[in-house]
Amino acid sequence: MADMREFDYDLDYKNLDLRAHPELYRVGRGEQGVLLVEPYKSEILPHWRFATPDIARESSETIYQMFLDYLADDDFVGADMARKFIQMGYTRARRYANHKGGKKYKGPVPDDKKGQSGAHGREELPRQAEDPIKAESARIFKQKWDQCRENEDYLRMKKEHRARYS
Repeated sequence: MADMREFDYDLDYKNLDLRAHPELYRVGRGEQGVLLVEPYKSEILPHWRFATPDIARESSETIYQMFLDYLADDDFVGADMARKFIQMGYTRARRYANHKGGKKYKGPVPDDKKGQSGAHGREELPRQAEDPIKAESARIFKQKWDQCRENEDYLRMKKEHRARYS
């Protein structure tokens, strides 16, 4: 079996309900699987926005409340997915703060790497002058991301999930 930390990209996520099958969920690193794992993707994605600080604040607060609600429902997978969307709010806003248009790498994502994060051998484009609006959006998401990562219930449930399904 793969290391517990590895996200399994080989599952049929289009036809898989991870709320019904939490034993199949792997945390992975960072935001791995954030746009794959259902039903959470469909529940959280409509609230995920970062274009301006006001939009980022509303989005991050809504998704953070979802994070807390998933924890209250003893739904670790949901909480972790909410954490991933909040983390992605930070990383995407930072990307747009550093790269107008959000394009960080030169060239398209290789076909066999679509849906996976990373450079995949592509050259990183030079940073541009920081966009202060996107930088503030990133800061707002970063505060919520830190709250997720420090939440004692989340940390306990993450440890239990890894122990139960390793």
